[in-house]
Amino acid sequence: MSAIVGVARAEPAADLPTPAPAPAAPPSSTGCANIHEFVATDCSLTWNGITLYGAYDVGVGWVSHGLPENGYNYEGESLVNRNAGGSRFVIAPNNLQETGLGIKGKVEFLDDWYAVFNASTGINPQSGQLANMAGTNATNNGLPRASYSETGDGARAGQAFNDELLAGVSSAYFGTLTFGRQRALGTDTMLAYDPAGGSYSFSYIGYNGTMAGGGDTEDTRWDEAIKYRATYGPIHFGAMYKFADGSGGCYSGSATWTAATCTPEEAHNTAYGFDLGGEYGKFSADVVFQHYNQAISVLNPLLGASSLSGTYQSTLNSVNTNPITGANVIGTNNTEYGIVTDNTAIMLAAKYTWDPVKFFGGYEHIQQFNPSNPLGVGASAQGGYLLSGVEDNNLDRPKIVQIWWAGAKYAYDIKTDITLSWYHQQQNDFRVPSTCSAEAGFRASCSGTLNEVSLYADHHFTKRVDVFAGIAYSDVHGGLAIAIPHGPGVPYNYNSNLAPTVGGRFTF
Repeated sequence: MSAIVGVARAEPAADLPTPAPAPAAPPSSTGCANIHEFVATDCSLTWNGITLYGAYDVGVGWVSHGLPENGYNYEGESLVNRNAGGSRFVIAPNNLQETGLGIKGKVEFLDDWYAVFNASTGINPQSGQLANMAGTNATNNGLPRASYSETGDGARAGQAFNDELLAGVSSAYFGTLTFGRQRALGTDTMLAYDPAGGSYSFSYIGYNGTMAGGGDTEDTRWDEAIKYRATYGPIHFGAMYKFADGSGGCYSGSATWTAATCTPEEAHNTAYGFDLGGEYGKFSADVVFQHYNQAISVLNPLLGASSLSGTYQSTLNSVNTNPITGANVIGTNNTEYGIVTDNTAIMLAAKYTWDPVKFFGGYEHIQQFNPSNPLGVGASAQGGYLLSGVEDNNLDRPKIVQIWWAGAKYAYDIKTDITLSWYHQQQNDFRVPSTCSAEAGFRASCSGTLNEVSLYADHHFTKRVDVFAGIAYSDVHGGLAIAIPHGPGVPYNYNSNLAPTVGGRFTF
């Protein structure tokens, strides 16, 4: 978890499924000497300290409750989905790792001082489209719920470099300092301490970036961010700060506002975080703190005329939205509907190796508050998408989200691993007054739980080629089983999903 100069292979989730970042190849490495060495070993494609890397991961699966596929979707359909219908067979993209390409470098310019950079992006293997979860919402805008294709939320939103785009300097003694679009400290820690390595098909915390992003999946990667990491003996330390960027949109505190009466706002989406960890023998642990202002959660597309249509801004509480009474500030094409909060999270994670088994576990506590500085209609989200619907007063009181996970990875032999994982999320009742019960009808602001358990085997034919097969089961209850957090709420079509998957992966 030291120098962030890329990974040995392309990363997937949470947006994240990607294995933990591997150390960069030594600057003196010349990489693969010939085609035979490339095929038979895991040598890198390195020339003068510059390395090309990537992966292709695709499979097929069956889901008990799914949706038509969406070419922008990079996470598949293994997790229970609010809009899912009946069972179906699916092409499963990016199961253990994000398909994609990257180039990274570590070039010495002074004694023990190196220039480092990384530029990487995710590409959907089933469609050839850039990974773009925001696009899944925009393509469903205005459709009735029964006509949706697969939708979701994530930090990868069609950017040319939707994983990372960073540069900086590194020293073995002083550490590594980088600037640009970078994985959050929580994302780094998730990849290192998730038994399933951030897998989209078999890991809730890989598929859904709530944990890695410290409250919202769009924050698994931070734009305009500076990041520092250093290692001293068994102890490592990280710090990160994000500068404000984008537009704050047009906001009004009036319940009867119009496009003419709203005020343009600056973005105040700064963020900061710290990581402290260490190793002792076969045990390692990390503590991560993250705070993000004006975090955005996109929960669903804008529905057709039967429900939400047009442009909205919330000025009351968690169950009210107020439509503009005049002309829309922006159009509803290529836009999203967002809930805005200020988030604070602390995470504890640990792992222990007792050959041939590795044990993993962790916990995160997240607090979400209505934003100190509200966003307005037209505010920027990931990838330059704009918000044509905004809720700044979604919480009647602080929302508390807690996430636990545990698992074990068993090395059956030198080529085969078997991984068992368990994930649990719960939220409090953040509605006042509370009327949460099965009789009164649950709302998205009621307490609720989500669970996932998975089991899969991964066999490597060579260092570069592996095949896998596994199954995941997930379910939701209470407030987390409400699909659309407006008015009384609309329940999930189905509260569970069973998803067996088989596939293969090639990495270089």
